Amino acid sequence: MAENRQTIQWFPGHMAKTKRKIKEILPIIDAVAEVVDARIPLSSRNPDLKEIIENKPHIILLNKCDMADANATKEWIDFYKANGITAIPIDCKSGKGLNAFKDNVKLALKDKLESYKEKGMVGKPLRVMVVGIPNVGKSSFINKIAGRTRAKAENRPGVTRGNQWFTIDKQLELLDTPGVLWPKFEDETVGEHLAVTGAVKDQILDAELLAMRLLEILATDYPDLLTARYGELDFSLDAYDLLGVIGKKRGMVIRGGETDTLRAANMLLEEYRNQKIGNITLERVKNA
Repeated sequence: MAENRQTIQWFPGHMAKTKRKIKEILPIIDAVAEVVDARIPLSSRNPDLKEIIENKPHIILLNKCDMADANATKEWIDFYKANGITAIPIDCKSGKGLNAFKDNVKLALKDKLESYKEKGMVGKPLRVMVVGIPNVGKSSFINKIAGRTRAKAENRPGVTRGNQWFTIDKQLELLDTPGVLWPKFEDETVGEHLAVTGAVKDQILDAELLAMRLLEILATDYPDLLTARYGELDFSLDAYDLLGVIGKKRGMVIRGGETDTLRAANMLLEEYRNQKIGNITLERVKNA
């Protein structure tokens, strides 16, 4: 996995700079909103965030919830609630759940709002920093909730630069993260899950390996969705053989009658990402 990590471009120096910038601005921040991918709520987080933000109120935004398993998302919401963190399912494309964000921020900071009121500072807005690793939808969230496209959303890491403030209403201002937060690429599973969901380039890891990892999860947690999409399957087979069977069912046969497993792997990954297999969450609370 060492080679893969280098290709993914994990920059400890950049991460250290981002941590420092966040620490510098933290005193004027009232709360932190963390955008994660609802399909991979563990792999799409920065593991150092809790330490970085210290005791600031923390809200998790489970983005792309329309692509995730709704039951699994509910389990994650309950899990975070048990750990004192509010989690909200959202979808930045449709705007689903965004209305709940403002209300939950004000609820989380009700004591501060009450304090402002007592001090005659009713007009003072709450300041929330929005954080998230590349490609989870952080800029898209800011654009959608701010009602404009000043936060540039682009499908490549590190495109959002500088301190950008956005006024949401009279009581709420958002700050885009000053720098880039990275996931824990040292963990092999994190890199695989990010690649399966398309958060890092397809060329980063072997497509057949990714498809096999995906099949292992689907065969365990979503066998019915697999058979609904690809017909009757023998789940006693290992992931590589299962990939071969699926490819053969789709007519992906090369000379000699063997399955073109690379083509089958690319097909499986594409169909997963386009929700043709169904709404699937790769990481479950039981594994947290």
